[in-house]
Amino acid sequence: MKTIAFISEHASPLATIGGTDSGGQNVYVAHLAIELSKKNYTIDIFTRWENSEVPEIVEWMPGIRVIHIKAGPLETIPKEELWKYMDDFFENMYFFIASHRPNYELIHANFWMSGMVAMKLKERSTIPYVITFHALGHIRKLYQKENDKFPAERCEVEKEVAENADKIIAECPQDKEDLIQYYGIDSAKISIAPCGFTVEEFFPIDSHKAKKQLGLAEDEHIILQLGRMVPRKGVDNVIKALPYLSSDKKVRLVIVGGEKDIPELNDESEIARLYALAKKLEVDHLITFAGRKDRDLLKYYYSAADIFVTTPWYEPFGITPLEAMACGTPVIGSNVGGIKYSVIDGKTGFLVEPNEPESLAEKINVLINAPSLLSSLGKAAFIHVNSTFTWRKVANQISEIYESVLNNYVKPVSIQPDSISTYFNEALQTFRDTEKLNKDILLASNYMGTALANGNKLLICGNGGSAAESQHFAAELVGRFEIPYRSGLPAMALTADTATLTAWANDFGYDDVFARQVQAFGKKGDVLVCLSTSGQSPNILKAIKMAGKMGITCVNLLGKKGGKAAQEGILNLIVPSESSQRIQEVHLFLIHTFCKLIEKQLFESKTVVRENNNNKLWNTEKQYL
Repeated sequence: MKTIAFISEHASPLATIGGTDSGGQNVYVAHLAIELSKKNYTIDIFTRWENSEVPEIVEWMPGIRVIHIKAGPLETIPKEELWKYMDDFFENMYFFIASHRPNYELIHANFWMSGMVAMKLKERSTIPYVITFHALGHIRKLYQKENDKFPAERCEVEKEVAENADKIIAECPQDKEDLIQYYGIDSAKISIAPCGFTVEEFFPIDSHKAKKQLGLAEDEHIILQLGRMVPRKGVDNVIKALPYLSSDKKVRLVIVGGEKDIPELNDESEIARLYALAKKLEVDHLITFAGRKDRDLLKYYYSAADIFVTTPWYEPFGITPLEAMACGTPVIGSNVGGIKYSVIDGKTGFLVEPNEPESLAEKINVLINAPSLLSSLGKAAFIHVNSTFTWRKVANQISEIYESVLNNYVKPVSIQPDSISTYFNEALQTFRDTEKLNKDILLASNYMGTALANGNKLLICGNGGSAAESQHFAAELVGRFEIPYRSGLPAMALTADTATLTAWANDFGYDDVFARQVQAFGKKGDVLVCLSTSGQSPNILKAIKMAGKMGITCVNLLGKKGGKAAQEGILNLIVPSESSQRIQEVHLFLIHTFCKLIEKQLFESKTVVRENNNNKLWNTEKQYL
């Protein structure tokens, strides 16, 4: 069972189809998810939360959830205005994933804004993503020009999303060509998988029965236009074609779609604009504006129609021609995008150029005057879409694309809570084993405290991580550990002076960098603290030997077996572990323990070193020296 996240920010599968922002993408997301769920996928569909009365999580179908993500106010907002809320969408989706831990193997983004969210999720959580753009900003701008209300940066975002995607799903060959030509995408990164239809939902119904169901006249040739009511869909082109139709045929154009079940013909909507055009052309009596319809009624409209017409300016794919052909109705469509891919000119219908109503009328006339041709095209259309464009076949193609991504994707190792518990247990065991050194820890602390009480100092050294711990130890003593108002204590990390280190290492070799400083700064009565996880570092060994020659007490913090250093030091604290990481963790703890014990020894008795009549007295009243 694979778990996939769909992102479809403006197109929810729960929306009613036919509105301004509810159309093919809603259908695509819904039916692809349904078919994939039958193929052992679990699908979560993330979409924008538009209605406070709808719960955050909807258990929609077996194996499919719709998850509403807050991004902007809980109300319907045109998709052209959603970009400013997409950062919120990303953050809230990421929070949902982090909180619920669904372990998604792949993200399928739909539309460019969802693609941006998927890209950011990949950056933060390493989940690979594929994207179906459904429409490209560059193509939209070519046709809509100044009427395009999407943000100016859309094309740049699309390019970045495409470049970072693990695979791009183009819905037709034209879609792929546009991605290559206008976005410079490598063709190898693009796979073609079309949209589809559901055979259980769309199938031929006797036209007489369908007309009766819808209340349409038996003696009229029905031309159907069905879909979203937006200017680019070219519905006005179909209306403009009506005056050119044969006058001896009774024809009715039925327009299905819009924002309302009963359309308003005198408001500011696209439907009202189309009605005004029909009135102007004096063909309004030939048109039925049917309004928005539930999907379970659409097969009756398709079956009642003699011809389905769709002539958009451009069309990334177009699902309605598939649905019409699935009901045995031939299609006259624009020779653009996905329509020229799904409609076979002269075999399942005709292709015409957009915005050419006379050419469209010519093809309509051909069909309504040739019943046998109309019938043969309808039968061929039915066979064509059932052999190529069912959602089941599309889901198989999409699944293969998913598998190609997952098979080539190196999945980061998933760290489970049990692993973290193991790490804690390992560290705890090392600390418990080191507790056996309590007497030596106390003795080391007394060496250091006595040296400091007598006006001497600590010299501290180590390599790598131990160098960092050396500097940390010195800083805690010079500054303070837990007692806030105390005198600074003289401690010096031999790892901190890069000029001395590099000069001596360059002139004489790195093995002597610590020994040279011990010789230069040390004096009898001081304490040298050496940190080494192995006890084998030559520069540490030479420092220990130099300290011995000068009467400097040497305390070694070691690990493993102690190495050669354990044979040289006066006091050796050997952490009983073979892990450098565990050893350094305990070394840091020992440093903090030394700091605490030294402060306790020197300052809790309310004494700080100061000379008074040649005697050393202690006083811890607030002082910064």
